[in-house]
Amino acid sequence: MEKPQQAFIGLGSNLGDGQSNLMAAWQRLGEVAGIILNRLSSPYRTEPVDLDTPHWFTNAVGEITTTLSPMELLAAMLAIETDMGRDRTLTKDRPVDLDLLYYGEMMINSQTLTVPHPHIAGRLFVLAPLAELAPEHVHPTLGRTNLELCLELRAQAGVERQEWRAMERIGG
Repeated sequence: MEKPQQAFIGLGSNLGDGQSNLMAAWQRLGEVAGIILNRLSSPYRTEPVDLDTPHWFTNAVGEITTTLSPMELLAAMLAIETDMGRDRTLTKDRPVDLDLLYYGEMMINSQTLTVPHPHIAGRLFVLAPLAELAPEHVHPTLGRTNLELCLELRAQAGVERQEWRAMERIGG
């Protein structure tokens, strides 16, 4: 068993009801043994990035505490995506997308997992909810806080903070 680690997970959806999909994925994460849900950011309505689709995304970031190893956590996240209808072999619209953004202070670069997530610094739809939850958290390779990285991208269009609709929020 691993020592408990703080981890941040990016959640995204652009098929169906994005907020409901994100909340369902968040609740499923909380049902996994070894994962404790801490906080979930506000939802953000975001323009698609690197995906040719007319469907905008709903994005959020969740903070968890976990005793799972990074690879065990990734396997649990991928299983939730699959159960909710995601096919990662295709770059397409998706009911849910889960990305491991940070896992403690670890830096991992393997064929199956890169942590911190390699695209954090260039994606406002990730940085805006990250900066909401953990503005002072420092990116271990860039040496900059989530808030500093977010402010650099604030001119990017297509990211709008929203409020959760009246639905039960778990861990946040």
